[in-house]
Amino acid sequence: MPVLDPPGFYYYKPPNTVAIISIPLENERAAIVSLSLSTLEVDGGREGKGGGSPDPRPIPSPAQAGRLRSRLHPLALLLAPWSWHKVTTLLRSAGYQVTALDLAASGVDERRFQDLRTFTDYTQPLLDVVASLPPGERVVLVGHSLGGMNIALAMDRFPEKIAAAVFVAAFMPDSVNPPSYVLDKLKQEKTMPYWLDTQFGLVVEDRERGPTSMLFGPKFLSKLYKLSPPEDLTLAMTLARPSSLFLEDLVSMPPFSESGYGSVEKVYVVCAQDEGISEGFQRWMIKNNPVKVVKEMEDADHMAMFSTPKQLFQCLSDVVDASA
Repeated sequence: MPVLDPPGFYYYKPPNTVAIISIPLENERAAIVSLSLSTLEVDGGREGKGGGSPDPRPIPSPAQAGRLRSRLHPLALLLAPWSWHKVTTLLRSAGYQVTALDLAASGVDERRFQDLRTFTDYTQPLLDVVASLPPGERVVLVGHSLGGMNIALAMDRFPEKIAAAVFVAAFMPDSVNPPSYVLDKLKQEKTMPYWLDTQFGLVVEDRERGPTSMLFGPKFLSKLYKLSPPEDLTLAMTLARPSSLFLEDLVSMPPFSESGYGSVEKVYVVCAQDEGISEGFQRWMIKNNPVKVVKEMEDADHMAMFSTPKQLFQCLSDVVDASA
């Protein structure tokens, strides 16, 4: 029987994603930038009325893509890259170079969940990629779901390397409270029935020293993928690995700094049909930590890269161009 009364708060790994796209550089070197979805914009803090309809602009042909390469940038998808394969294909056809990598103990990463002790351990692959960027190259980071916390850590450590950060139906911390604040807020609002068949505390090898594990079950995953193709849900259930929100570690960390995390331009993409992180909670996080631009995907569930991939592709190119 799974343990249902762990001392922490948990989340499933595959839906937590980070995408990266690079911005144009004078020397045309490829900068790595992570990013995600969007479609309704807010200028000067006012929400527009764009809704969730797809961008009418056509996806570039191979010939057009070749001409675009001089000004578009490579995109790397981090953390559960398998979930970005549809968007990756669209980006490559438009001239983007795409690199995919998993965060620690995620996807095909060989580390075990038991090997992780801190949220930094979990985020280390992303931190290594951003740290390796040559001087003068800046990126756009995009985090999905728990990936918002991962990119926030990278933003705090390397603000000079990040042109903008996009939070796609993602947890977004502020610069006042400990990083765990938004996770605690959701925990207070959600009772055990919300988690359906999620299994807690299955990894017990080093419970006293490491984070508490969690694993989503088929019923909870179905809620996250409610508008996504059924074959993508099947793939998610096949690739599931234990994970954690690392709340035990995040609660002890100081707030992300204004000079680091707070100094990076932020975009939030609201997924209106999300039943994992509800639209209301997404908008609460925006109110708690105002951003420069708010975009909305009206028809996107929690897994917008599956439910609305073309809209996501179109949004990504808009965000990168605006950051150039």
